[in-house]
Amino acid sequence: MAVLQLTHTSILNSNAQLLVFPVNTAGVVLDPVLTRAKTLFPDNYSRYHRACRDGSLNVGSCLLNKLTREQVGLGISSNGNQPSYIANLVISNHPYHPVRTRWLTAALIDLQQQMMPLIRYQGIRRVALLARPLISGKPRDIVSNQGDTADTLPLDWYADTLPLLTEYLQDLSKLHIDIHLPKSINL
Repeated sequence: MAVLQLTHTSILNSNAQLLVFPVNTAGVVLDPVLTRAKTLFPDNYSRYHRACRDGSLNVGSCLLNKLTREQVGLGISSNGNQPSYIANLVISNHPYHPVRTRWLTAALIDLQQQMMPLIRYQGIRRVALLARPLISGKPRDIVSNQGDTADTLPLDWYADTLPLLTEYLQDLSKLHIDIHLPKSINL
């Protein structure tokens, strides 16, 4: 079973071998950490952006990118560790649209399937997931008064998102997963 640990540290200083970045199919990056990752890992961003432009990226999928040492810049993290892979978890069709349960579930299943060979054959043991794009800025009760259906409501971190992450990532054996949260979320 995987060990999931919640943390407030920066994902860009993580010693993880695989970074998981929640993204959208529009190719628009609004999160400050994702904007920084765009410049630190330009090969990942160009592959992601090209897939968005081509229409080959679907909501509920995961685009896995293996980084080569030549493409990884020096000084990315202060601890000298650099990721080998970046998984772009496609959780929405636009940065302003809320994450839906079915999209997140499908993306986590795809991530889980793509990680199995990495764990078994590539020796991946440490994963870091950026959680801020998975957290809605609007309280659920305010949005629910607008008459939206249950599928379009923003996911609650404690009631929806964290249980989904636990359900789909905990079964991965020999893995340590750090979930990087904003400081506004209690650990």
